[in-house]
Amino acid sequence: MSWSDKCIAALAEKKLFENSGHRTRFKELLDCYADYPFFNRGLCKCMYLSAWDEEHFCIMLETLMSMSLGQERDTGDMRIQGDVLAGEEPTSDYYMYQLSNAFLDDAPFRLGPDVQIDPEKRYTIRQALRAAEIIDGI
Repeated sequence: MSWSDKCIAALAEKKLFENSGHRTRFKELLDCYADYPFFNRGLCKCMYLSAWDEEHFCIMLETLMSMSLGQERDTGDMRIQGDVLAGEEPTSDYYMYQLSNAFLDDAPFRLGPDVQIDPEKRYTIRQALRAAEIIDGI
């Protein structure tokens, strides 16, 4: 079984896919980009997070296509783009981009209980952090 298959199976076992669309989008990203030199566990965590909905999936897909065409070897430019996107977001999406950047930096992320954020986004972040633990263990 490939690493990607193990990852999907482990996340499915813990019921960390919100719905079939989430799982399908995540699998599509893994299938397409897991063999590129810029792929790593941090990027995998970002893929999980971006696959949550169509809008963020499209942003991730566009970024990964650009990286693959530019023959990127790491996620450095993606990290810079995450900072730019976070700076443009006065909404709860700011925290989503901060989480993505933490994943890329292999850094801890904690969303304080006092942070004013949409409950749905707080749930998404909590699930992404749970998925990150699973991905790190594979």
